[in-house]
Amino acid sequence: MPKILRIINRLNLGGPTYNVAYLTRHLNDDYETKLLAGMNDASEASSEFILRQLEVTPTYIPEMRRSIIPFNDLKAYRKIKSIIREYKPDIVHTHAAKAGALGRLAAYHCNVPVIVHTFHGHVFHSYFNPVKTRIFIEIERSLARISTGIVAISNLQKHELSEVYKICPAEKIKVIPLGFDLKRFQDNYETKRYNFRRQYALADDEIAIGIIGRLVPVKNHRLFLKAFKEVFKKTNKKVKGFIVGDGELMNAIQGEAASLEIPFSMPGENSNNPLVFTSWITKVDEVMAGLDIVALTSLNEGTPVSLIEAQAANKAIVCTAVGGIEDVVLAGETALLSPSNQVDLFAENLLKLIEDEQLRNSIGSKGYSYVHEKFNFNRLVKDTKDLYEQLK
Repeated sequence: MPKILRIINRLNLGGPTYNVAYLTRHLNDDYETKLLAGMNDASEASSEFILRQLEVTPTYIPEMRRSIIPFNDLKAYRKIKSIIREYKPDIVHTHAAKAGALGRLAAYHCNVPVIVHTFHGHVFHSYFNPVKTRIFIEIERSLARISTGIVAISNLQKHELSEVYKICPAEKIKVIPLGFDLKRFQDNYETKRYNFRRQYALADDEIAIGIIGRLVPVKNHRLFLKAFKEVFKKTNKKVKGFIVGDGELMNAIQGEAASLEIPFSMPGENSNNPLVFTSWITKVDEVMAGLDIVALTSLNEGTPVSLIEAQAANKAIVCTAVGGIEDVVLAGETALLSPSNQVDLFAENLLKLIEDEQLRNSIGSKGYSYVHEKFNFNRLVKDTKDLYEQLK
């Protein structure tokens, strides 16, 4: 049986963990797989529970972390090389930037026959200054040359990689969207909605708006807060906002809320305030059931998992039109989109859904039928297996 060594940066909440978990679990009839993972930052919630549910056990590389620390990165690289020499994989498949750099270099120097890398988004704009960005682009071009195949998770990402940033030729890139078990967002929906809304003392006629994800600069929570403030001033409806997640900007975002005079609560505190910081919640299907509108304000996105999950739960979406967003939602049908960082337009879309229940329900109702085939994990497994067969 052919062997795959699958390597991921770290097991934080998000699409990459689901991707490697489903591929490791469901390719096991055709491939033997060993999964390597780096370590999360202190502010990141672990997604190990996803692997446990699927009975997948990773091997950890403690030195492999998100930040660039040359001494640790060198140790991680040497450990990966040692594992490759012992395991003797036929395919090394890396996921995301750090694992992609260390894993592909190690595989190349160990003469692994097939080297594949999946881009889960990229950092070529809205992350770093121009000099640092240029360095990363040049590194990725070099790594692409030693890769047998590259996986993009959306058509837009393929276009950016091949045509905009010239990472590699288009013919070297295969588009394989992420895949998830989306049925859980439909199962026991009413019970989950009741549980979430009871926990946060939401009235039946109260409209819950949530933004879900890491509290980091690229997610641009400031836009959400400013738009929420505008909406709160203009509507007579009962509205409550939820910031679900954690990260390096937690204190800064709370400070922004305070400066905008938006009263807020933290987990376990009285939730009568209009804004609630929940930190991480692992039962995201319960969160989605309890919300009425899901927001996303990012400056850049690859394939935003929260929007796939929102549609699976038939929730109306308000988001910025950046990155791979339009590969994930149907503009005007499952989501209302506005340009990046335009507070007035974002607030206007949010207000439309708050004021018009019929519109909100209409937009939300189309979500599951759109995403349940396109982003199903069985399709992910089949597409990836087909790619391996082509590259072998």
